[in-house]
Amino acid sequence: MSETNTKTPVDFWFDPICPWAWMTSRWMLEVEKVRNVEVSWHVMSLAVLNEDKLDELPEQYREGLKAAWGPVRVVVAAQQLHGDEVVGKLYTALGTRFHNAGEGNNRESVAAALADAGLPADLIEYMDKDTYDTELRASHKEGIDKVGQEVGTPVIAVPGSDGEQIAFFGPVVTPAPKGDEAAKLWDGTLMVASIPGFYEIKRTRTQGPVFD
Repeated sequence: MSETNTKTPVDFWFDPICPWAWMTSRWMLEVEKVRNVEVSWHVMSLAVLNEDKLDELPEQYREGLKAAWGPVRVVVAAQQLHGDEVVGKLYTALGTRFHNAGEGNNRESVAAALADAGLPADLIEYMDKDTYDTELRASHKEGIDKVGQEVGTPVIAVPGSDGEQIAFFGPVVTPAPKGDEAAKLWDGTLMVASIPGFYEIKRTRTQGPVFD
């Protein structure tokens, strides 16, 4: 394969319950259509990310983090039992139900997402099992080790100027850009990744996630 035909690798870490990660993931799927890139999907966990901070968080958020274990455990179980190639498909099925359809994180929507993704129904049992928590934590740690501690989800890792991966939290964007706008944001992401010492651009969010 010639260099011009080699796809640019992108690693993407997500928690299925995070609406902002969902926005960014839909942008990355659009980027795959307009740029020569290939995304590899990995889980990270808001529950793991915040497990040492629970005493500092509001009760409602703590309850949400308890429930966050279920979907990500199901994704990891699907990956371990059926291969890496099912991760993106299951994420799309979960996110479509959780976010676009507004069903939220519950057992019924996870079960329906498994069916949507063509995966065995008995994977739902892993919502309540820690069977693959070691693998879940290892995937989470891989992403966090690349980007650092003061972040959330999503995390993306892209090639820097020397070819080594540069990881970022984000980009946080809504609605998910399409077509030329998706391409421009991707080109800008690669551009800032190419600058040694670049760390952060940020502004206050004034709009919630727009699911379309």
